[in-house]
Amino acid sequence: MATDEVYDFNSVGVQTSDPRFSRVSDSRPIGIQTPLSLDRSGGSPLTMHFSVYSQIKDNLRNLILTNHGDRIGRYGFGGNILELCSEFTSKKSFDSEAMIRIKTAVAKSMPYVELSTFESEINSIPEDPAKPDGMALISIKLVYSVPKLRSSNNVLEFILYIMG
Repeated sequence: MATDEVYDFNSVGVQTSDPRFSRVSDSRPIGIQTPLSLDRSGGSPLTMHFSVYSQIKDNLRNLILTNHGDRIGRYGFGGNILELCSEFTSKKSFDSEAMIRIKTAVAKSMPYVELSTFESEINSIPEDPAKPDGMALISIKLVYSVPKLRSSNNVLEFILYIMG
């Protein structure tokens, strides 16, 4: 029996038993999330990171917010910007010194991260009788990328109290 139809193997498709469909995603944890919290799902005692991107963001935040001397055995580790909050004189001087400290810490401890932009904004604290006079908030926004992971325009934001 001859047939006049011609079939192209490119349009046939694949069977469901193909190994591409049987891969199980890797769900092993990469690291512990900070601040520490208990894992409610029962998979492990602490909440964990399962994504490289979220682990890098957590590590970067911890690096920047760590002061020199906070880590035992690693005195020079950290961005050391919290001490700038008590020495605040002007936004311009704070921004330039914070940028230098963050850039130095990232180059030393996380060289695979490329910093793109730095923004800061000073906000007053709502009236609170428990708040000491002369305190304000400074919100900092960093944009960074991780070229080896093809990850760009990642944003890290944090808020610090300053004495002005």
